[in-house]
Amino acid sequence: MIDTTSPLRMLIVEDSEDDALLLLREMRKGGIAPYHELVDSEDRLTYALRRGKWDIVITDHNMPGFSSFRVLELTKKYCTDLPVIIVSGTIGEGVAVTAMKAGAQDYIMKDNLSRLIPAIDREVREGFMRQAKRVAETTLEHMAYYDSLTDLVNRREFERRLVQALEDTHNTGRQHVLLYLDLDQFKIVNDTCGHVAGDHLLKQIAGLLSHQIRSDDTLARLGGDEFGVLLRGCDILHAQKVAEKLCEEVREYRFVWQSRPFSVSLSIGMVLIDDHYNSAGELLSHADLACYAAKDRGRNNVQLYETNDVEMQQRQSDMNWTSRIQQALQNDSFCLWQQEMVALQPGSTDGYRTEFLVRLTEGDETIPPGAFIPAAERFNLMTKIDRKVIQLAFQYLDRTGLGRRETGTFFINLSGSSFNEPELFLYISQLAERYKLKPGRICFEITETSAIANLNVTQRFISAAKRRGFKFALDDFGAGMSSFSYLKALPVDYLKIDGGFVRNLLEDPIDLAIVDACNRIGHATGLKTVAEFVENDDVKSRLVELGLDYAQGYGISKPRPLD
Repeated sequence: MIDTTSPLRMLIVEDSEDDALLLLREMRKGGIAPYHELVDSEDRLTYALRRGKWDIVITDHNMPGFSSFRVLELTKKYCTDLPVIIVSGTIGEGVAVTAMKAGAQDYIMKDNLSRLIPAIDREVREGFMRQAKRVAETTLEHMAYYDSLTDLVNRREFERRLVQALEDTHNTGRQHVLLYLDLDQFKIVNDTCGHVAGDHLLKQIAGLLSHQIRSDDTLARLGGDEFGVLLRGCDILHAQKVAEKLCEEVREYRFVWQSRPFSVSLSIGMVLIDDHYNSAGELLSHADLACYAAKDRGRNNVQLYETNDVEMQQRQSDMNWTSRIQQALQNDSFCLWQQEMVALQPGSTDGYRTEFLVRLTEGDETIPPGAFIPAAERFNLMTKIDRKVIQLAFQYLDRTGLGRRETGTFFINLSGSSFNEPELFLYISQLAERYKLKPGRICFEITETSAIANLNVTQRFISAAKRRGFKFALDDFGAGMSSFSYLKALPVDYLKIDGGFVRNLLEDPIDLAIVDACNRIGHATGLKTVAEFVENDDVKSRLVELGLDYAQGYGISKPRPLD
């Protein structure tokens, strides 16, 4: 039945006031007292449809100057889902069928109004259902093309428009420009004030940017704190001005959250859309590279993608490596090699020593770490690689039983970023317990530059691990200008002297003096010293004379697969 808690809003199209009163009297007999409006011309009908919110239209068929067919046309034009019932005394069967095909929901003869109430009840309910369905469809369609937070075009729709712009460039030669925007300092707001504050910032930035572009351009949220702008029919000079204006507007904007002000800025990468490009993906990739270059060059600036830019070429190579590294982690494509060390002084009883070295396998190719580690460090993947190396090393020490012997030391490299991961030490401890390994058989290496970059964190990590029984080595020692002053602050067991000094110590007296000094300082602090990059017997013999404890390098043993 019709909801009687709110009055039915009925539009009556009728040139006879008496007939309209008969309709209303019939409805009141059925317990319905609708709010209604009576119109008798096309102009008044149009006005009523455009300004009112109606539940149903009841119309006569023949009226001076127009008919129910015109009523159906206008209703469909202005109120798509509004039901129309024809109530007439003269309509024939054929006309009625035609009217139903044209969109009328029902027709009723004026001399038999017994079906009026049931028909109104049915059609109002179905009208509501049609309207609700249309709203749901419209909402879903909007969600498919627009970002739910900012109401900007989403990435999928933006890429579609990029494809259209690219096709236009190929067909007409017109120039368009793509801007890739990244919001600097967004992580600070998100981390210190929470995601609600971050969402408010993104919405406000979206509104700020929207006012700076033309109506036929496109502003989109590409994800996270990244936005895209498609400038249609635009050359590089104009695009540069637009991009700089966007940077200026955001730089001068102050975001305030709970009385705390924050300054934000934009880094923008710019790409000219020309016929050298064949896909939206390629355009976005190059714009992203240019945006990263803007960040690397100080943030709050605009960088144009240029194919001959060395930094951008390097970043593109790194980004390609990123996907390969992530795939390798998923496919267990990393493996370990080893490189042995030898004791240089007689009487050493500490047993076998070797360093685990990570490699990446792709098909029949084995890729050395120098090819992928720089990309992994740049894109924060080293912690995942370190975990994989630790897992592979511990599995090997368990499988061979070497990790449970009384002597022998196995060196595993850790990146500086891993020391900042709170869960890493727990991961190492649990893995060692699972495989029943002796912590004293394992020595973690960290480079001197990584160690002193975040000295407090490094100290805490090493101290906790040493209490558990693990050992530590400071790698590439001597490369930093403050090596000796930092040495007392780091409770390590081994000092691995940077190979750059060791390699040429026979020809360069300064390198010889540095190696000698590092060895003496190491021994004075109770550490064992290891010379890296020992490439021949002559260098080895000189290191024996200097009193170093161990040597490692191609002149001692070349790296080889574990198995």
